Amino acid sequence: MKNLSENWITEGWIDFEYKKYLLLAYLQEVSSQFKEVKLYPPLADLIRHQSRLKSFLENRDLMKDAFPKMLNESAFKEMKLNYRPLYQDDETMRQLEEIVAYALPKLQLHIEEGKNIYDFLENEMKIEPIGLSPLYQKEGYAFLSLEKSKDIYVYRYKINLFQNSVDSFKGIMMEFVKRVRRTFVNTLEQVKLDLIKSYRELPNPATYRIHSRFQIPLQESFLPISKRLLLKKVE
Repeated sequence: MKNLSENWITEGWIDFEYKKYLLLAYLQEVSSQFKEVKLYPPLADLIRHQSRLKSFLENRDLMKDAFPKMLNESAFKEMKLNYRPLYQDDETMRQLEEIVAYALPKLQLHIEEGKNIYDFLENEMKIEPIGLSPLYQKEGYAFLSLEKSKDIYVYRYKINLFQNSVDSFKGIMMEFVKRVRRTFVNTLEQVKLDLIKSYRELPNPATYRIHSRFQIPLQESFLPISKRLLLKKVE
C-alpha cells in the first residue's frame, strides 16, 4: 500500500494543490484497501494522521497565545486595553492551515468508512469456548475459522495489563501456532487435546473459536478483530 509520510504536511513543497494531490492519492489507495476488506494498517494510519493534524492546530493556537502582544494605539486613545499580536501569519502558515482544514474532514470520512466495516464484521463474528472454560483465562488458544473452509488457524494468546500514570488498560498478543485441517476425526476438541499434549505449560488452557461467515483477509482484518473480541470475552 502507498503510505503517506507522517510529516507529509510540512515536508517538501508547501503548496495547497500539491498537498491536496498527495492526500487524495493516499486516500484513493485507502479506499481500494477497504474495498478488499483490508482494514489494517490503513485504518490505524488514518487515525494517526488525523491525530497529528489536530495536534498541529492545537500547538498552533498555543503558539499564537504565547506570542508577545502590543497595545493597540487606537484602543489606547479610547482608553480600552485592546491588544494586537506582534506575530503575523506568513504565507507558509496560511497554506498549512488551509491544507489542514481541507484534510481533516477527508480523513474523518475515511475513518468512519473503515470503522463501519470493522463494526459490521465484528457483529457478524461468533466467539465460543471449546470445551470447559478454566478460571484462568489470561492465556490460552484461539481457533480462527472462515465459512466454507476446513482450515483452522491456531493462535496462542496472552493478555497483559498495562498501566501508566493516568489509567490502566489491557493488551493482547496473539502468536501463530499452526494451521490444521478440520475433519470428521480431527475435531476442534481433538485439536485442543493435541495442543495440551504438545504444550504442557498450559495443561488446561482457555480455548475459543472465533468464526467469520465472510471470507476476509486473515492478517489485515480477521486477526485484529479477533483480538478485540477476545479482550471483550476474557475477564
